[in-house]
Amino acid sequence: AFCAHHLTRMGLSEGFWHHEYWLPPGATWEDLKGIQYPQPQDLLLCIPGALLLITVRCIFERTVALPLGRRLGVSDKLRTKVQHNATLEDYYVLLGKTPKEGDLLSLAKQSDLTVQKVETWFRHWRAQDRPGLMKKFCEASWRFTFYLTSFFSGLALLYDKPWFWDHTVCWMRFPQQPLSPALGWFYLLELSFYCSLVVTLPFDVKRKDFKEQIIHHIATITLIFLSYCANLVRFGMIVMLVHDASDYILELAKMLHYMKWKRVCEAVFIVFAVVFIISRLVLFPLITYYYFVTKFQLFLVSCMINAFLMILQLLHIFWSYLIIQMIFGIILHRGKRKDARSDTEESDRSEAEDLAKTQ
Repeated sequence: AFCAHHLTRMGLSEGFWHHEYWLPPGATWEDLKGIQYPQPQDLLLCIPGALLLITVRCIFERTVALPLGRRLGVSDKLRTKVQHNATLEDYYVLLGKTPKEGDLLSLAKQSDLTVQKVETWFRHWRAQDRPGLMKKFCEASWRFTFYLTSFFSGLALLYDKPWFWDHTVCWMRFPQQPLSPALGWFYLLELSFYCSLVVTLPFDVKRKDFKEQIIHHIATITLIFLSYCANLVRFGMIVMLVHDASDYILELAKMLHYMKWKRVCEAVFIVFAVVFIISRLVLFPLITYYYFVTKFQLFLVSCMINAFLMILQLLHIFWSYLIIQMIFGIILHRGKRKDARSDTEESDRSEAEDLAKTQ
């Protein structure tokens, strides 16, 4: 039971865990005596869990994804080797990767080169700095494996639960709902995974929506923590399953893109787009705003959960806009191909890779 001596042992003030903040009006922690329900200290296991997942990922990428990528024909593009130039390198590291026109003139004089050669040097150095296809393939393979496992494991756990099919049953006898060990471990696995993503984010391929990814991961971790502590595990499981429904399809499309299976990649990407839009713009709002906001008594933590759910919904709309743009790009420009001899960094990006930034 969630008693005062447990709170003291956890080093948390009793005021922080006051029942009026975490439970609906009229409910207290005393109502949960004799019931196996979530304990906040369980979530501390996400720290070793995240470290374990990072270790497993490193082993997986080296022993599975890398040999698989080579066997499937994934290879890094040969890039022009850039000559070392101390003046230009100092500017690149300290001031920026794309110098302005005035800086180009100054750098050209300092390095005794033409402006055109300075521009070419920066363009080639930016290309040299970008991660290769094999690194991208290994990252996508890891996320594909996790999301696929997570989605179908979650589906297997919830398939026979009446509250999975009738969401109004989620709130029957709440908060006096016992937590099954399987759901507790699944929650911990998801939390550990998103914590591991935050840790590895600076080292992973940096995409255009880097800031949006950070916001998404922080919002997801916060929602998992709040919903677990408030015993909103049933609701949280459904939300996580809805999110996982499209993620593994996107990672598969990325892998196919890096393998240069263009037609298959486009077909899989269109399937991803349909699943993403249905799950994130139809099912997610229906579950959260109809079955949670309108049918559930408001209290402090539920209001906080609503706020973070709204943040996720705004991200879903943002990414859906990019996805729809991509679909039109695939349809309208199917016959166009970029010149493979181009040495600009833009030539390394295809439509599918640009959309691969959605998470």
